[in-house]
Amino acid sequence: MKNIAALALISSIALVSCKKETAKITKVDPKTGKTVTVEVPADSVAKVAENPAIKDSAGVITQTFKLEKGKTYPLTTYQRDVKTMTDPQGKSITATSESTDEMNFVVNDIKGNVYEMTLNLVAKRNSQSAQGKTVVVDTKLALPKEDDLKMIWNVNKALTGNKLAMKMDTKGNVISITGFDAVYTKVSNAVGTLIKDANQKASVVASLKESFNEKVLKDQFHKNLMLIPKKGVKIGEKWSTSENADASGAVKVTSNYVMKSLGNGTAEIAVTGGIPKKTEKKAQGPITHSLSSELVQNGTIKFDESTGWITNQNINVKTTQIETISDGKQSQSMKSVSNSSVMVNPSAK
Repeated sequence: MKNIAALALISSIALVSCKKETAKITKVDPKTGKTVTVEVPADSVAKVAENPAIKDSAGVITQTFKLEKGKTYPLTTYQRDVKTMTDPQGKSITATSESTDEMNFVVNDIKGNVYEMTLNLVAKRNSQSAQGKTVVVDTKLALPKEDDLKMIWNVNKALTGNKLAMKMDTKGNVISITGFDAVYTKVSNAVGTLIKDANQKASVVASLKESFNEKVLKDQFHKNLMLIPKKGVKIGEKWSTSENADASGAVKVTSNYVMKSLGNGTAEIAVTGGIPKKTEKKAQGPITHSLSSELVQNGTIKFDESTGWITNQNINVKTTQIETISDGKQSQSMKSVSNSSVMVNPSAK
């Protein structure tokens, strides 16, 4: 009897030790849209710091940054556009373009709540494909042979390999970015090897200064790195932002966000929205010219729960534009459809 009891005890211990531990995560049920708490195997849950950067406090999720000195944090942006144009006879032409900007941030020091970082501009790549021909301008490759591509490569090559100094606080506010003058000088020297006219060279550098400066980069990093509102959000809660789609500000792109889930080491946000369909008509005598356009976007953005840093973004954007000319009896239309993938850190899906 003692042996049987001992065996029974050993069996019960074995059963207890084999029972898998579980952990609970909060997420939005895609079928019902309701917030639910589900149990998952504990070994599938990524290790999260005791006091993570993105945390749930009494049901309200807030975002800060908890970066480590000496660590490198990637921010590679990639965009792929496939544009198809269809003429009134129904013939179509498709062109594909891709662009990649590779950069990373190294935390050199932490003073109080401010990170002193080096922003490394690592590489740039652009490609265009149409009618069976592809051209590539890549700073990791040699200078292209085509004369019309040499300028782009020289400017991109001069832009990469540079370092900017950046200060950002733990709340994601970019305090300063410095070091642009050295980059402008480097680009000016590179352009000077191809353009001898001083005015043309100055024009290229001036154009660069408009698109590559402290304000532009601050705005870009704020959009990429800080999405959760400062007041915090609950699982399933929605919020929206709006920005100009044209220079006049008459057309705006709306982005609608939903806090989808927090757990397993990841904070996930769903994105929808775009530009509602709009049609403009102009008449001149018997001829009516109309232009309709629409933009629809959807996708997800993921952040590391421990550090607050963006790990991946994958947003699909579809733009449709139809131009029609009619005399009241017959009409002709030109249609343009662009399908784009806008990604951040695409290799970290």
